[in-house]
Amino acid sequence: MFRLMLTTALSALPLIAAAQDITVGAANVTPYVDPGRDHSNVGSQFYYNSFDTLIDRDHTKLEPEWTPGLATSWELVEPTVMELKLREGVTFHNGDEMTADDVVFSLNRMFQATFPPYVVRAKDRFANFTGAEKVDTHTIRIHVEREEPLWETLISMQQAMIIPEAYTKALTGDPEVAEDSDFEAFSLAPVGTGPYKIASFQPGEKLVWERFDGFWGQPAPLERATVVQIAETASRITALKTGEADIVTNVAPDQLSLIDSDPTLKTEGSATALFHVMIMNQNHPKLQDPRIRQALSLAIDRDALNEALWLGKAVVPSTHTMAEMGALHQPDLETFDYDPERAKALLQEAGYDGFEITYDTAATYYTNGLLAAQAIMEMWAAVGVNGRVNVQDQWSGGDAEMMTRNWSNPMYFADPFGSFGVMWAPAGPSESEGRFNTDAEYAEKWDRFRFSSDVEARKAAYAELMEEIRQDPPVLPLYRPFESWGMQNAVNWAPLPGHIPYVLDFRAGSISLADS
Repeated sequence: MFRLMLTTALSALPLIAAAQDITVGAANVTPYVDPGRDHSNVGSQFYYNSFDTLIDRDHTKLEPEWTPGLATSWELVEPTVMELKLREGVTFHNGDEMTADDVVFSLNRMFQATFPPYVVRAKDRFANFTGAEKVDTHTIRIHVEREEPLWETLISMQQAMIIPEAYTKALTGDPEVAEDSDFEAFSLAPVGTGPYKIASFQPGEKLVWERFDGFWGQPAPLERATVVQIAETASRITALKTGEADIVTNVAPDQLSLIDSDPTLKTEGSATALFHVMIMNQNHPKLQDPRIRQALSLAIDRDALNEALWLGKAVVPSTHTMAEMGALHQPDLETFDYDPERAKALLQEAGYDGFEITYDTAATYYTNGLLAAQAIMEMWAAVGVNGRVNVQDQWSGGDAEMMTRNWSNPMYFADPFGSFGVMWAPAGPSESEGRFNTDAEYAEKWDRFRFSSDVEARKAAYAELMEEIRQDPPVLPLYRPFESWGMQNAVNWAPLPGHIPYVLDFRAGSISLADS
């Protein structure tokens, strides 16, 4: 919150960011801060200010333009080996100098993971990466098993951010050994190399960034930024109007007028690089017949959901694709459709007898999530499906009794592999949690898509994967939600198109405060 409470009279003057402090009212605050472990929408807000990758990108642009990060240069020295020169003079927030040892440690904790949460992330992102090695104090090499068509893309991911080796190992137990307890401790006392250090952290409640004067790049424009959880939308908007918050997150379109009508406030928003999806359990005894899942999908009028919940601002896809995927964007594919008559026919063919189909959702985690679930029940009822919304905050995706539920499928990096692929690859999270099945044919198509160096070959293989999803659906992308942020007029900030969803980027050039 801007510190303007010098006198009662001064509080009536226009906002001036003299102290360069802001408060963000967020719908959710992460329960831990570890870039390697995290892949949640909530967590993605918190990493870019405090951690760096070896390769960065110009986040003002939709198309990837790679820029030096903690590496100043990189080149392939062999088809399966990349050599990177490390930036000198980089200091971690705890005062340690960054060396090749820290980089190799950070990468290999993911590439050769043993800590269970890292194993999951390594499996769905870094399965092709075999290890990193130190060449000298400021040179490392990264090895892959097969020629990698997405080198820069994968090395620039959040999960490849760099952390300090000695600090992490010394958090618990033997300071010479990386133990699971060290990584658990790190997630509550994180240290990176970014322009802001994490000064304090209360899991699920509050995180405070402070400017790190030892940052290797352009100094942070803010002295301090505090993120506090304010779960209810109405409460976040009230905090904005009273000046308790300078930015608030996750404002639904029907609430924007409450902010835009106030001359001291404004909004920023975009169709986020993420899908809200409905997932369906292929292995639930009642849903094993793909015709029933096809019907559940065909019964949902996603354009109507967009108009009713997002005022037409969301993006409804014909297939699992986004413009951010560049050359791999395929809007001409037609994987998902609305056809209630066909849905009725499929239900009859499958012998659906009116058994109840549950739809799980959290109450507030997803913007408009509960409202969408309720609307979907009406659409199902119109084709004869007996549906029931089950509201619970606990994740049920790995529960064998889960039938359908909402989820989100972000673009973790700008490629179909970084969105659809992370979730529905062979042995990926959806299959590992028991609600999705792949076979040798699916795996062969996936392999051609994942590793071909030819863009057209990758596109053709992805189209084949989408046809399998159409025939035996585990998922329906509902829409790309139009997420909005409200803020004081004195705050100049907007989400940048080159970021993954929800990132609060407060680095130099990304935010400024009036008269600061």
